[in-house]
Amino acid sequence: MAELDYVLTPGRYVGLAEEEDDFDFTERFTALKAEFEAQLQEEAALNEAISLNLSRVKLP
Repeated sequence: MAELDYVLTPGRYVGLAEEEDDFDFTERFTALKAEFEAQLQEEAALNEAISLNLSRVKLP
């Protein structure tokens, strides 16, 4: 610990696991884009429902 100036970050003592980025970018991007587009459609539907409900509120 003295060699590393008493820094207690675990990675300095045990190392870090090597991660492999083994995925198809095109496939991943396409899936994320489709998910995002579905969320945008859901947002539009919810905004429309909210606007409709707000228009039904009668104030004195």
